[in-house]
Amino acid sequence: MLQQKIVIKIKFKCRKCRSKAMTIAATTSGVISVKLEGDERDRVVVIGEGVDAVGMIVLLRKKVGHATLELVAECKD
Repeated sequence: MLQQKIVIKIKFKCRKCRSKAMTIAATTSGVISVKLEGDERDRVVVIGEGVDAVGMIVLLRKKVGHATLELVAECKD
């Protein structure tokens, strides 16, 4: 199966929300790595195989706050 790169933009209210979002992304099935990017560290980059991007977005919106899916692409290593 091919690895995919998923970029999610989240509006964080506090530092605890950032930590919670990282935990949610890391515990999702199929995730290999999670990191924060962007000037304000407001983008969560997830790399994995067979990750359900829409399911992760729904969970992040429910637990953290407003989240939008920016990119889903094949990861080239």
